[in-house]
Amino acid sequence: MELLQLEYFYAVAKNQHVTRTAEQLHIAQPSLTQSIRRLEKELGVPLFYHNGRNIVLTEYGVYLRDALTPILESLHHIPESIQELAQIRKRTIRLNVLAASTLVTHALISYKKQHSGLNFRLIQNSQCEDADITIFTRAFFQEPSDSKERYQIFTERIFLAVPQNSPYAHCTSVMLKNFAQQDFISLSGSRSIRTICDRYCLHAGFIPNIIYESDSPDTVKNLIAGGLGVGFWPHYTWGQADMEQIQLLPIAEPVCQRDIIIQLHRHAMEQEEVVSFFEFLSQYLQNLKQHPV
Repeated sequence: MELLQLEYFYAVAKNQHVTRTAEQLHIAQPSLTQSIRRLEKELGVPLFYHNGRNIVLTEYGVYLRDALTPILESLHHIPESIQELAQIRKRTIRLNVLAASTLVTHALISYKKQHSGLNFRLIQNSQCEDADITIFTRAFFQEPSDSKERYQIFTERIFLAVPQNSPYAHCTSVMLKNFAQQDFISLSGSRSIRTICDRYCLHAGFIPNIIYESDSPDTVKNLIAGGLGVGFWPHYTWGQADMEQIQLLPIAEPVCQRDIIIQLHRHAMEQEEVVSFFEFLSQYLQNLKQHPV
């Protein structure tokens, strides 16, 4: 059975008049009659019988009409539903936040104040392929020469955070190898920056003695401030507010830094709302880098 055949049958079944139906459908009456006959032949049963000059549904025709009613009504609503879905999709920006989640959240809140009609879907999945924008971090990132996607790359230094009562607190810079015997407070191993900082420690010749790890940057900050250990501190994404109990020390050797990358995926480049937020987030990071909080 073809959909067009079923549509023709359903129209005749509602009108119970072939000529009138053919006029409504803007097709020749013989073509409509042949379509109905082909359907009857395929099903092996009559769908109509003649009652004088009119046609009437057989019991098989009544069954087919009733079975098709919800199906065809649903099909007819598909274009409208797709348009509604397209409007929702247009107002939804999908962000895959693999790094700098606190910073991105603050930027998102700021942006929504001026764009209340937008929705944001936040994802944290390195395997995600349908995000509009991905935010991730690497120790060093170079944009692929053949890439068809847009990138904004922001480099930030990583400092060593020590409690104010640490004997190192008054140093103007430090060598990372001198902290081989220190207790470290760190983000959990699933976080990208943890991998970056562990590699810097290996470069300095030691594996950090991590006595506590957390998924929360605020927890890491509070434990360092409480004097429980030292830790790595991304310069401007973690900010410099409430620093009474913490001293940030530049690391002279090795030079510790990371790249934060904002990636606008190719499939989203024609979506005005996505591009606008990509540019806003890029400017937000640029401003933060110039004026750390």
